[in-house]
Amino acid sequence: MKLWSMPSSGNSYKVRLLLALLGRGCQVVDVEESSDALREAQAKGALPFGKAPVLVLDDGRVLPESNAILCWLGEGTRFWPQDRFARAEMLAWMFWEQNQHEGVIAVRGALNFYPSRADQATPERMADLLTRGHALLSIMETRLAARNWLAGDAVSLADICLYAYTHTAGSRGGFDMARFPTVTAWLDRVAALPGHVAIDA
Repeated sequence: MKLWSMPSSGNSYKVRLLLALLGRGCQVVDVEESSDALREAQAKGALPFGKAPVLVLDDGRVLPESNAILCWLGEGTRFWPQDRFARAEMLAWMFWEQNQHEGVIAVRGALNFYPSRADQATPERMADLLTRGHALLSIMETRLAARNWLAGDAVSLADICLYAYTHTAGSRGGFDMARFPTVTAWLDRVAALPGHVAIDA
């Protein structure tokens, strides 16, 4: 398989993380933000939606979108709940990640992290994202207060999915993670999984 991956992106990282946790090999092609490699990949149509990650299967089929890739790789593994309700819970958290969490937590981090986006980081926008992000992290804090994992009784794709941008929420986004001790403990549990790799690995 081949993975078109943006090294600094949480969406690409979550796929690399799952591959590492599963011990699966994959050719990784880096297409970093604002790079010639990204523009070339876009120009030749390698990225169907214009962005990474994109997984190219051994038979040549092309699969975009990080969470779709997670589902394809994760089905039938220990990260795919056998219980029907737990599986639906997992998917609910994954939908929430893209619909709510990513558009706030990741966006604030990106405005801080990428020089090309600095002009978009107005004080008003950053303050709004900070308030909304803390509210989203509070939802995770409540969920994890009495459980180790987001869906069911074991680690699932939901945890890998939400770990990607949450674990850099403090360092990149400037969110006050001290307010969320159960989220921080959950981050530590994910980081302790055998095979875990860092975002810049």
